[in-house]
Amino acid sequence: MRHRHIWILIMFAGVCTSAQDQWLDHPAPEIPRTRDGKVNLSAAAPRTSDGRPDLSGVWQTNGSPPDASLSLQPNNTVAEDSPSKYFLNILADFKPGEDPVRPEAAARFPHGIEASGKASPLTHCLPAGVPLLDVYATPHKILQMPGLVAILYETDTTFRQIFIDGRKPPADPLPTWQGYSTGKWVGDTLVVDVVGFNDRTWLDARGHGHSDALHITERFHRRDFGHMELAITIDDPKTYTKPFTVNVNQTLHPNTDLIEFVCAENEKDAEHMLGK
Repeated sequence: MRHRHIWILIMFAGVCTSAQDQWLDHPAPEIPRTRDGKVNLSAAAPRTSDGRPDLSGVWQTNGSPPDASLSLQPNNTVAEDSPSKYFLNILADFKPGEDPVRPEAAARFPHGIEASGKASPLTHCLPAGVPLLDVYATPHKILQMPGLVAILYETDTTFRQIFIDGRKPPADPLPTWQGYSTGKWVGDTLVVDVVGFNDRTWLDARGHGHSDALHITERFHRRDFGHMELAITIDDPKTYTKPFTVNVNQTLHPNTDLIEFVCAENEKDAEHMLGK
């Protein structure tokens, strides 16, 4: 059974919820299988009628090895699956003291577990943005169609639209939680530019924030039937001294689908968070 952990800042509160899968084990006839009937995740990636890789499917970002996750945050002891290290800390690849955060921006970030837990947008059921949604430990579903790629997130039962019909980003966008996404194919890689954010989301669970100048570039490459490579470049000159890139791998979850997740329904987390 595929376990789904809704990581509402487990590193701060030690609280994790899980849900049973709906539509579990509903086999799709087009899924490639080995001779013994198992899903062949290493089969060739499917393609659309125009020859492009078809990114469609239910995907989940792979967790980091347990030691890597725990070394970033020793209080994360409750889940059987570790999240991506970038969910815990988007700057995990930088050595202490070498991260590209501007001093004036660092002063605005929450400091310490208690402060982060209480201040987190997720604690208050506010939307998660990009790239946090890319590295979250919950599944998402990609629907690819002519001119558009839609991503349905189990987190908050929300969605994104990536327009691949040649349009340009809005010249003067109204700032939004998830920005405005436009994409194009470069070979077999879908390159997505995301701009027009507000400054209210976090890049990770630790509290690294951003400004309204944030520009995200995502590069989706479906390596084969069951594996996606995603490179995420973060460029925010008001907050960081230079752009930086994180790379995650995602695995297809065939024969299943998303479940509904409503954070604000009977919400009880915020009152138990430490800090002020």
